[in-house]
Amino acid sequence: MTRRFPPDVWAYLLSRFCAATSLTLMRATVAWHVFELSRSPFYLGLIGLVQFVPAFSLLLVGGMVADHYERRRIVMLAQSVPLGGALLLAWATANATATLVLLYVVVFCMAAAAAFDNPARASILPNLVPMADFPRAVTVASTVQALAFATGPALSGMIIASASVAAAYATVAGLLLVAIAALARVRPSWPERTGRAMGWTAMVQGVRFVMSRPVVWGCMLLDMLAVIFGGAAALLPIYANEILRVGPRGYGILSASLEVGALITSLALMILPPIRRAGAALLAAVGVFGAATIVFGLSRWFPLSVLAYMIAGMADQVSVVMRSTIVQLNTPDHLRGRVSAINFMFINASNQLGAVESGFVAALTSPTFSVVSGGVGCLLVVAVIARRVPALRGYTIRGEVRG
Repeated sequence: MTRRFPPDVWAYLLSRFCAATSLTLMRATVAWHVFELSRSPFYLGLIGLVQFVPAFSLLLVGGMVADHYERRRIVMLAQSVPLGGALLLAWATANATATLVLLYVVVFCMAAAAAFDNPARASILPNLVPMADFPRAVTVASTVQALAFATGPALSGMIIASASVAAAYATVAGLLLVAIAALARVRPSWPERTGRAMGWTAMVQGVRFVMSRPVVWGCMLLDMLAVIFGGAAALLPIYANEILRVGPRGYGILSASLEVGALITSLALMILPPIRRAGAALLAAVGVFGAATIVFGLSRWFPLSVLAYMIAGMADQVSVVMRSTIVQLNTPDHLRGRVSAINFMFINASNQLGAVESGFVAALTSPTFSVVSGGVGCLLVVAVIARRVPALRGYTIRGEVRG
């Protein structure tokens, strides 16, 4: 049986829960606010493009920094940026001075900070538990994150409906303060730093490592392409307002349903024996995600839309756990920051370019065509990756996992 986690792990998980809740609460609130100000799918898609530019350009630097400096301090400093952004938006919105330009500036700064936050945070967990317990720790951490991701959008809808957009931004700031305080209590066992220089060579070393491991780059590429084509998150305000006509409360439920599905799956994965055929499970999960996206895009009945989006979340969570486990188990600690950064480059590219693709295609055609064609594209990606990367298709976790 897996040993009990030490107190530092629980402090880390509390910080992760509050930070992830604030992130999704902020994301849902900004999307609602942008659509409220613009009434345009084009401007919703533009959010993804604004996030993509700093994330893609800075993540490799962030990974290198995470391998050179204390990761906990990097995360705490990085989270001060969204904290300031949330307070600024709360003040501006309460005083009716918030504009699309201000929203995009805050989103840009938050994405730049996340380029340092994400690889450092992902690299902390392996230093808190023995590697034999790491797959189970990933499942628990993913469960906590899924709960946070379900909580954030639901809170956004409820707070906007019952109070105001400004109150939602203020809640983001409060959660980030708790996240920073909890992380300050973590005292990981840091690996020795060996004086590795920072620079172009250090960054290239991480890229070369990923490219030399088909299992690692295969699961990263699969996730990126599937979410670029299959993501519908950017269009949820349109579905809630104009297609399903359920208002801000319905928007909160719809946004949270993906994460509720992820939470249900995480709880199941904690109870069930570890999945050993991780590669096949990853491919199957992405296929289910694509099919559920098609159903969501075609649905005009709110309960069916919620169910389809929930199933997409369940499949996505299996993908998250399998991908995280595969990448971390195949990466030495001295490269974890850089490899995590590359992984987040793929994740951010998928989420943000997926938002751009969804918004722009919806503006040129229709929201329904955008979502349904994206789901079809996701299924095609699974077929191509399964055929072209046999190492991923046959990957099995062997002696690393303990029940």
